[in-house]
Amino acid sequence: MAFIEAHNLVKTYTPRGSGIVRALDGLTLAVPRASVQALLGPNGAGKTTAVKVLTTLVVPDSGTATIGGVDVMRDGDLVRPIIGVSGQYAAVDENLTGFENLDMVGRLYHLGRQESRARAKELIDLFDLTEAQNRPVKGFSGGMRRRIDLAGALVTRPRVLFLDEPTTGLDPRSRLGMWDIITSLVGEGTTVLLTTQYLEEADRLADSISVIDGGKVIAEGTSDELKASIGGQRVELNLVSASDRQKTFEVLARHGNSRPTISPDERTLTVSVVDGPTALQLILAELGASGVALFDAGMRRPTLDDVFLRLTGHAASDEDSPNGTGKKRDTGKKRPNRGRRARDEDPTPSPGAAHTDPDRT
Repeated sequence: MAFIEAHNLVKTYTPRGSGIVRALDGLTLAVPRASVQALLGPNGAGKTTAVKVLTTLVVPDSGTATIGGVDVMRDGDLVRPIIGVSGQYAAVDENLTGFENLDMVGRLYHLGRQESRARAKELIDLFDLTEAQNRPVKGFSGGMRRRIDLAGALVTRPRVLFLDEPTTGLDPRSRLGMWDIITSLVGEGTTVLLTTQYLEEADRLADSISVIDGGKVIAEGTSDELKASIGGQRVELNLVSASDRQKTFEVLARHGNSRPTISPDERTLTVSVVDGPTALQLILAELGASGVALFDAGMRRPTLDDVFLRLTGHAASDEDSPNGTGKKRDTGKKRPNRGRRARDEDPTPSPGAAHTDPDRT
């Protein structure tokens, strides 16, 4: 039986000076206990609005949602004590130290002084913030603020943890550490629902992935199931010179069964093919005859990025990707105008991070 359930959630907004925005358009989810469910989607897909509904911060226009059998809309006071939430942006008090922030969260949850301080110390050590624990948070780096915020979501050892793009702003070492912590929590019985644009993160952590676009789930399954659903093999080429991009694109288009995609630096091109070995040989022969120099060439199985591209018509957003290029991948299709970031899904002011006040309505 699912521990988190949502059925046909609909949420619309009417921003000033524009038409109706359907942030959620019949979203349905079912998350088993002690598992990781990833919501994968582009900016503006509805991920953050879904989290806000499930954490009692936003009331949907229609639909139902339960956590552990408790109605989220009707019995929010019973839901809030069993959940922890970390939003996209760190909700910390900059004038307090890291330790004081966590102690404050414990007191808001009515933990005793000794228990609250002990839990704060435990989390400080867990998130590798021991040396900085007595410094005001306003002097923290972005990654350190993120870690304190995530630690705050764990103060009460919640049965359900909602993580909205949890590793945004973290360096690779901290990101790997966060993945280990999430895996450990699930092993101890915590149910985790996370939103992410990092395909590697979903691939690594999620027991099941829901691909969201336009406010609804358009595909669902394990990482392997989603990859298998689009089938085929990919031929991928790395060019010595980006000036050969157009010529290579045309060759791949002739031998592939989909429109080739091009990386932001215009040196890596990929195309889906039916018979990988045969297609690769023909492509290499034609490029060789045309004088196109390659750094590398090969075949690979589909990735989550390929799944995302096939389902949504564009690759996952690269603007927040770890490579830091800040560029969008050229898919050959015009990307819908979905807004700047997922916060634009919800034009209303955010009530704040749920983990900072269990009594907030």
